[in-house]
This record gives sequence, structure tokens and C-alpha cells, in this order.
Amino acid sequence: MPDRCRRDGATLRDARIHHNRGCQGRHAPLITHVLHLMSRPLAAVAAPDSGDRLYPGVSNRTLGLLALCMLFVWFGSLGARHLLPSDEGRYAEIAREMFASGDWVTIRYNGVKYFEKPPFHLWMTAIAYHLFGVGDWQARLWVAISGLLGAAATGWAARRWFGPTVGVTTLLVLLASPYWNMASHFNSLDISVAAALAGVLAGFLLAQHPENSPAARRNWMLLAWVSMGIAVLTKGLIGIALPGLVLTLYVIGTRDWSLLRRIHLVSGLAVMLAVVTPWFWLVSVRNPEFPSFFFIHEHWQRYTSTVHHRSGPLWYFVPLLLVGVFPWFAPAWRAMAQAWQKPPQQPFRPRLLLALWFLAIFVFFSLSGSKLPGYILPVFPALAILIALQVVQLSEKSWRRVLVFALVVALAGLVASPYAARLGADGAQRLAYGQFAVWIAAAFGLAVAGLCAALWLPWARPVPRGVLVLSVTLFVAVIVGSMGHEKLGRLRSGVDLVPAVSAVLKPDMPVYSVRMLDHTLPFYLGRTMTMVEGADELAFGVGQEPDKWVATLPAFVQLWSTGPRAMAIMSPANYEQLRGDNVRMFPVAQDRWRVVVTNFNWRSP
Repeated sequence: MPDRCRRDGATLRDARIHHNRGCQGRHAPLITHVLHLMSRPLAAVAAPDSGDRLYPGVSNRTLGLLALCMLFVWFGSLGARHLLPSDEGRYAEIAREMFASGDWVTIRYNGVKYFEKPPFHLWMTAIAYHLFGVGDWQARLWVAISGLLGAAATGWAARRWFGPTVGVTTLLVLLASPYWNMASHFNSLDISVAAALAGVLAGFLLAQHPENSPAARRNWMLLAWVSMGIAVLTKGLIGIALPGLVLTLYVIGTRDWSLLRRIHLVSGLAVMLAVVTPWFWLVSVRNPEFPSFFFIHEHWQRYTSTVHHRSGPLWYFVPLLLVGVFPWFAPAWRAMAQAWQKPPQQPFRPRLLLALWFLAIFVFFSLSGSKLPGYILPVFPALAILIALQVVQLSEKSWRRVLVFALVVALAGLVASPYAARLGADGAQRLAYGQFAVWIAAAFGLAVAGLCAALWLPWARPVPRGVLVLSVTLFVAVIVGSMGHEKLGRLRSGVDLVPAVSAVLKPDMPVYSVRMLDHTLPFYLGRTMTMVEGADELAFGVGQEPDKWVATLPAFVQLWSTGPRAMAIMSPANYEQLRGDNVRMFPVAQDRWRVVVTNFNWRSP
């Protein structure tokens, strides 16, 4: 039995937009209940087996109060920003259409079939709408829950293998990671699938702990298979491919062929198929075109080509990784180096598995022909455990170096933050950037304060006392910086156009989206739009249902001129083109990116 293995048991139309402040008071008891439930994973990670302190130098009561405060900030900041195009608005609107129509099988966006992603994330968001109404923070609720659950599962696995201090440090490192934190407050599938894969990793690690009973090992492994099924239902076959790749590399590298027996392959596959099969079968029966598009186009072609125009260099994810592990660059590097050392008399090597999890997923997406920033989020849970293992081994000199380097970076950010006010293409953008610069300065100022406090605290073992101060400060600093982005994001969201548009728009009035797919206004208006000429990412959907769009601009002009009262959204350039062609249009509202018009004089009584 290795020294680090410790026993730590026990412990569409009818939908209405409810903005954050309006819904918050009405559903305060429900929100409180959700916060209470979400505190349990943190308490589970922190729960001691005896009266011993969980974290050196901090009482368990203080740590519990700090966890509750972090939970309040984590969830309380969800409604601080309006939704951004394209991911946030897209997935919020798809879930709204699901909620409004009651069809939870055939996914639709702007009323047409949309089979790029599976439905689990959308189901969870639609449930949030059912519970709390439709709005910004409700659209982000599942990503916040996902980020917290992924961190809690990772911290629990670290605690079981390496002790309570490493478990809490892992949790702090992951929640304070700028990348994980921001992703958990941005409505996208990336953090949802990353959290599900964190559940796979945690379940697998817990299933291999030598002190677990056979029944406990089986149950933890089956939990890993369930998490794998949820990952597949969230973002497709990478939910199987990534864990399978890591396991294959581990078995080949260690020649531990007995591991293949310990993963409960037959029963695990049965459990996973029970999770994923019902929806895949139903959607394929109702939409025979689904399997070919989803499995060939959205998987094979997306990975092997640049069909989605999301290419990037081989080093695309390196800067994102550096941001994600700030300020733990040196510990992360040393952790990767030490992971390859074989411990004596230990059949299972958790550090090696963690290192392979990081490397395999990072390389897998680096080699892909399609790259987006959120793709590498699944590497951070494994990296957080490795970093935590190094943090508890840091010498005083190494700890000071980490802090000084981070302080230099934070001071540079603080000094440079006023330059953000010089950005922007017009007066409105420059004003927004100037307001955002204040929030950036506040975020870097908090980071500087936390780093100085960590430097001031006396050195202590087994873990520097400043780790807690630093992590909490960075956690809050990232939240503050993200909240400040509302000054810019509001311009892109189009929400300021909603009052003027809603005053003219009638329930039976068709709305056209001319040569553009607006990813936010459909959500804020609670209305789908008919695409005109430019199908954008709805090309597959309108190809299957051609009667639900207008294929050419001349056909739209004819329909616009002779049809019923209608409204249209278009870019300023297309507005000028149509106006130059003497198309009858009456502007209702506009901003830098879009113009909203009617085909009738809405000002006339």
C-alpha cells in the first residue's frame, strides 16, 4: 500500500422572456434550494473523517463559510451579462424552442432541424426554463452546475487517492482557473461535456482505489460509464473516443492488461447504451437523415477537414492552456515530468493516467482540422490534480517564485488595462471599451491584492497558507472581469433593440432574417425567424425543410412587397442595397450589426 493512499470514506411563441431581476424575487426559495443542493458536492469533498482540520491553518467552519460565499458568487453572477453570439444565443434559443414546442427529440433552431449536437445540454436548459422562466441566467444555469459538479468530482477523486489537503487544493485550483471559471459562466456545450468527462475520470480513478470493496469498485466504474453516456448525449462520440484513447495508451504503456477486466466492459457498455440509445433511436426513426449527417458530417468530416472553417495552427491551444493554468505554470510542468516515474509496489498509477489524460486530449484536438477555444476544457480536471500534488510539495523558494511571476503578470495587466479604452471602431464601441477597461483594472487589482497578501503570509507546510488566499482572489477576479464584459456584450446581444421591435411586432407577423443568422434576437424576442438566401449553419435544416425558408433575395422581395405585414432583420450593407433597389422598408431599430425594418409604415395610426 503506497503512503499516499489513504482511507477517506463517508463523507414557440408562447414563451416569455423573464429577465434576471424579475425572476429572481419570484423564485428565491427555489434558487436557495438549488444553492443548498449544490453545496453538497463541496461538502463531500471537504467532509473530514474525524475532527482533524481539512486544510492546514483554516478551521473547517471557516472553510465551509468560504465555500458558501463562493457558491453565492458562482451562481449570483450568472445574470450579470446578456447573451453573446453565437454559442450563447444559439443554445439558449434552441432550448427555448424545445421548451415552447414540447418536442424534446427533434432539435430545431429557428424552426428548422438542427442536428449538429445531441440534446442533453439543451434538455437541462429547457428544464431550467420550466423551473425559473426564460432568461439570461436561466440559460447559463446548467453550465454553472456542470462546472461545479466537474470540479467537485475531480476534488473528490483527488481526496480519495491523495488525502483531504490535495482534494481541497485541487478544487481551489480548478475553480480559480480562469479558463474553467469563465467557461462555467458562458452558455456553451464545452463545459458541459468537460464536466461529464471529469465524471468519467473521477469514476475511473475511484474504481481503481485499492482499499475499495469489489462492490464499490463496480459502482464507481458504472458511474464512469453513465458519465460517458452523458458526454455522448452532450457532444457526440468524443464522449467515448477520448476516454477510450486514454485507456488504450495507459494499458499499452503499463502493460496492465488486467485493467481491461476491472472496467466492467460488458455491464458498463450496457449502462452507457441505456443512457444514449433511446434518444438516438427516436431521432433516427423520426428523421431518417439524422445518422448520416450527425455521424459522418459532424464527426468524421469535422475532425479530418476544415469544412466548418475553424482551422488553426498546431500550437492553437498553447496560449489557451497557459491562461487556463495561471499562475501554476511551473508546478504543472514539474507535475507532468514526475508523472512518468513508476512508484514502487503500486499496480495502478493514477499520476500516469492523469498525465496521459492531459496529453492525449490536448494532442487529439491539436491535430484536428476543426479548432475552437473550448475544445481543450476536458484536460483541466486532470491537470488540476497534478498541480495540487505539486503545490503541497513546493519549497518556500519555489512558492515565492510562483507568486512573484504571477504578480508581475497581474501588474502588467493592471498597467495595460487603460489601453482597452482606445479600442473600438466607433463612438459607442469606444465608450463600451472604456467602461470595460474599468472592470479589467478592478480584476487585475484584485489579483495584485491577493498575490501581495499571499506573499505577506508566513510560509507553512504541508501547503502554503497563501494558496487559499490566492485561489479565492483569482476566483473573484475572473468573475469581476467577466461581469464587466457586459459593457461590450450588450452591444452585440441586440437586447437594446428589443423594446422598439416589441412595440411594433405582432404575434401573427412573420419575421425574416435576410442573409444573416442573428444568434440573439430570436431568443430575446421569443420568436423564430424565416431565413432568406443565406442559410448559414442552418443549410442542412432548410435543405430538409425547404418550405421553411426563402431561397433567393428576389423571391423575398416579391414576398415582402405583396405579402402580409412583416418584419425583417438584415445587416446595414444589405439594408442599403435593398433601399437602393427601391424596396419599401421602414426602419424600426438599428445598431452597428443589424437593421430591423417593416414593409409597412408602422408610425401611421
